[in-house]
Amino acid sequence: GALYSRKFTIDGEQISLQVQDTPFVSLEDDTDSICCQEQINRSIYWADGFVFVYSITEYESYRVIRPLYQHIRKIHPNANIPLLLMANKGDLLRARQVSSKEGLQLASELGGTYYEVSARENCEGVHEAFQQLCQEVSRMIGSCNGEKRRGLHLVRPKSPNMQDLKRRLKQALTSKGKSATTL
Repeated sequence: GALYSRKFTIDGEQISLQVQDTPFVSLEDDTDSICCQEQINRSIYWADGFVFVYSITEYESYRVIRPLYQHIRKIHPNANIPLLLMANKGDLLRARQVSSKEGLQLASELGGTYYEVSARENCEGVHEAFQQLCQEVSRMIGSCNGEKRRGLHLVRPKSPNMQDLKRRLKQALTSKGKSATTL
């Protein structure tokens, strides 16, 4: 469940991007219901866009996408949140279990954009996909006319590194304060 934060520029505007990796989302015992940690629900609540990634070599990873999307719709029933469906491991065509046609069909059903990429052989495809999603999110937020979408007012989680820095700084300040008062 790592949180990755980056700043970059799109169309001349500086964007702060936080990507919450959501591992351990799985289907519950041969059903179409998902099992996920509470941390994932919090991430879903504050998200402005979604990237669904599955492996073309693992059909089970593809099967999780639709129930995860339905779970997100329960949290954001009326929101128009941009999404991207990314089929990874495009370099392993001989081991393919999910066809491009199935990926395109699911992306169309979910109302998102489809990319088939190979993160190992061509990171440019991944970069292009994220850039397009960020542009869609930026347009969506810009078109809100000052109205905040539900969830934007929430404090977003800090990266683990920032939390650790704050904790250490607080400890250092507290220990200096204690030593100054004991003199």
